[in-house]
Amino acid sequence: MSQTKNFNLPDLGEGLPDATIVEWFVKEGDVIKLDEPLVSMETAKAVVEVPSPFSGKVLKLSGAAGDIIPTGSVLASFALDPNLPQRADGQDTGHSHGHAAPAAAPTPPPLPAAAAPVAAEAAKPAAAERDDAGTVVGAMQSSNAVHAEQALAVGGVKAVPAVRAMARKLGVDLSRVAATGTDGAVTMADVKQAAANGTAKLGAAPAPVAAAAYAAPAPVQVSAPVQSEARTPLSAAGKPMRTQPPGVVAKGQPEPLKGVRRNMARVMADAHSKVVPTTLNDDADIHAWLPGNDVTARLVRSIVVAAQKVPAMNAWFDGEALTRTLHAQVDIGIAVDTDDGLFVPALRNADMLDARGIREGVNRLREQVESRSIAASELSGYTISLSNFGMFAGRYATPVVVPPCVAIVGAGRARHQMTPVMGGVEAHKVIPLSVTFDHRAATGGEAARFLRAMMDDLALAS
Repeated sequence: MSQTKNFNLPDLGEGLPDATIVEWFVKEGDVIKLDEPLVSMETAKAVVEVPSPFSGKVLKLSGAAGDIIPTGSVLASFALDPNLPQRADGQDTGHSHGHAAPAAAPTPPPLPAAAAPVAAEAAKPAAAERDDAGTVVGAMQSSNAVHAEQALAVGGVKAVPAVRAMARKLGVDLSRVAATGTDGAVTMADVKQAAANGTAKLGAAPAPVAAAAYAAPAPVQVSAPVQSEARTPLSAAGKPMRTQPPGVVAKGQPEPLKGVRRNMARVMADAHSKVVPTTLNDDADIHAWLPGNDVTARLVRSIVVAAQKVPAMNAWFDGEALTRTLHAQVDIGIAVDTDDGLFVPALRNADMLDARGIREGVNRLREQVESRSIAASELSGYTISLSNFGMFAGRYATPVVVPPCVAIVGAGRARHQMTPVMGGVEAHKVIPLSVTFDHRAATGGEAARFLRAMMDDLALAS
């Protein structure tokens, strides 16, 4: 009788408590070899390809695409094949493997991905869709070698995990996408082009032949709502219906947060419980600006100038040890809003960049976030952060300071206001600024001097 082993979901980075299944590369009953791709998992920061820790037959897969698996829970069960290579028991792989167990041993069920029945989800193109929160992990430790991200041929289509994830989000059938990548791999640009053209929609019928141009229009779907299902404020008894209780979304059932939004919820709650936030607001007068000034570049430069004048704001604070770390360099976390949640990539060594370098750096970070190709290491380690929410709307805010940082700057929407000058008043353009700081680590005077330094630098013509 072959030996049975469980594979527990390993920590895929930075102590994350869970991960979401993106795609299985095998099905129950398949035979897989050691270190072959097993599953693609989505964490708060990455789409990670997890290799198989064993060689043998796949007995059970714990969950389907979209299910959330807690770290340390059983991910898959295997019947080992003694004729295939196995990893030595004492060999460290970075994975957490379960001990030998009976083939019929029950495994903990994954957290539900949604309240809708599985059968109903399978009938919709959106079944393959998920909250794409990933960034591509550049490398993952497995065995004694580092397996770099590569395009896998699954179902006859070669694509990296992040491209597959984007295809799910956009509802694109990869098998119908014209591949332009190396060795016939589908690229991120191919998927986006197909989504824009509508030529490879999931569940869409194949393109009609020329003779079909004379066919009659397709009939209306039978599943259209009947009159009795129409919405009405009255109950079946003809009485007014109660409204939904607070917090209930009328258009659907509650569903678990995934990826970036799931991590954002944890991070913000943790920050709220630890930081003692205080916010200062003021307006930076930019009336003297010459044409061609880049708002983001000027904001970054003003933060650098202020951080150099008031180092206490460009620092990390450890509330447990009550220690403070002042930084010589200025690494600015640039808040990037996406449909899936908030990313904060780091603009490294901003104090060494000119306006062009800042713009190129910010553009690069935004493009990498959009394509989910940014390294996880670039999403942490910044010394202060910037939220330029004014590009959408709003004047002032109380942005959240995320430990270990001490401060965050918020820039509101620029506007014109009447400003007193010698002999009368003038209409000056101003940028509203909000600086939130952790009052455990910085004083009100330090925050005020920091804000004043930013305003003085932004007042310069160039």
